[in-house]
Amino acid sequence: MKLNEPVSQQGAGQRAAAPAGKYRWTICALLFFATTVNYLDRQVLSLLAPQLSKEFNWSNSDYANITAAFQFVYALSMVFAGPIVDRLGTKKAYMWAIAIWSGGAILHAYSVPMGNAVGTAMGALGMVAAPASIVGFIISRAVLAVGEAGNFPAAIKATAEFFPKKERAFATGIFNSGANVGAILAPLTVPLIAIHWGWQAAFIAIGAIGFIWMIFWHLMFDSPEKKLSAAELAYVRSDSGTGATAAAPVGAKKVPWTKLLTYRQTWAFAGGKFLTDGIWWFFLFWLPKYLASEYQMGPADIVVPLAVLYSMTMFGSIGGGYFPAYFMNRGYSPYDGRMKAMFVIALFPLVVLAAQPLGSISFWVPVILIGIGASAHQAWSANLFTTVSDMFPQRTVASVVGIGGMAGGLGGVAVSKLGGWLFDYYGAQGSLSTGYMIMFTLCAVAYLLAWFLMKTLVPQHKEITDL
Repeated sequence: MKLNEPVSQQGAGQRAAAPAGKYRWTICALLFFATTVNYLDRQVLSLLAPQLSKEFNWSNSDYANITAAFQFVYALSMVFAGPIVDRLGTKKAYMWAIAIWSGGAILHAYSVPMGNAVGTAMGALGMVAAPASIVGFIISRAVLAVGEAGNFPAAIKATAEFFPKKERAFATGIFNSGANVGAILAPLTVPLIAIHWGWQAAFIAIGAIGFIWMIFWHLMFDSPEKKLSAAELAYVRSDSGTGATAAAPVGAKKVPWTKLLTYRQTWAFAGGKFLTDGIWWFFLFWLPKYLASEYQMGPADIVVPLAVLYSMTMFGSIGGGYFPAYFMNRGYSPYDGRMKAMFVIALFPLVVLAAQPLGSISFWVPVILIGIGASAHQAWSANLFTTVSDMFPQRTVASVVGIGGMAGGLGGVAVSKLGGWLFDYYGAQGSLSTGYMIMFTLCAVAYLLAWFLMKTLVPQHKEITDL
């Protein structure tokens, strides 16, 4: 009789936990489209980089400075984005974030006159300014970064509010795949808009999409208590209970991020972001220039390869979010199951080591191998984000994500600056391929380094219960 009891209890538990309503997936869809817009706006510059570099005579270091400016401001903004999201609430904070980044995206179209104005003002003060195009684009990227810093803290907080822990990685993988869709749509649209109407029109047209999304967000998002049925709300709260990750009571005291820095769990997340975020941004910002310099491909030529590459990443994002369930269904805690899945995922980027040596066969070889690495990044990212909601109270999730985002942004600055220096240095020696080989090696091993760092800091699952 005892042998049958676990089966019976398990069946009863499954019946009690059966989903009763689907509105949470509507929220997931909204987050997916926001992330799609986020990456559309972010990628316009990289797709136009070969054209703009020729038009304004940018070196690789000049372009690296522009991209690094975005990443640096993004990193600093992340420190404030998380607490602001926690303070304003998910709905209002997301509205502000997308309004700012959409305005910043459009501002790129006016970078040159804006740079001229700044240069004139600095000249009047006896100060020497950089070339107008560089100054203008740095300012535009900075505004874009301030707004975009709010995307993931708000999205992860919304996921923690609307999904039970066992579904959060999957939901995160779905909305995070919006990054891939944005990366796919951008090469299919941006070059064509630029060819027919000019590069300024590409920034304006893509930037305006965010204002449309704001209408749907305003109408369709509110607190779970107002949007979910009683049955679906009970299901969402079914594995939160009263522990660390339970919903915060109304009026709960906000936790300063300086307090969050005292926990090893925060440093594990931040370390994982620092070592791996820059790899994704390297792929995003430098691949068009890589194909242009190594294979002499023009704007129209890179459309299909980039679309194929970023289509591959969708499988990583969604599949990676579901993968930990394999271990959780075998009795592992959410964190331990995620860490086991993340170790397997961290092995896949090693194929990027072969991208440059085998690149002489065809440009499709590095495209496919880098696609596997980028796909692994999205699978890694979906799980890395969710480790936060596994261990921290809901009211601190956005703040911890913000701290990690700051670390990831600083890692992105380091990768961009390193890449720009390597490409200029080896390019001057007629050996640009060596620079790419070094960068691809870094891309290949970063995830294993990040995993071992995280596992060292947090060997076992441990929820934060004293905040």
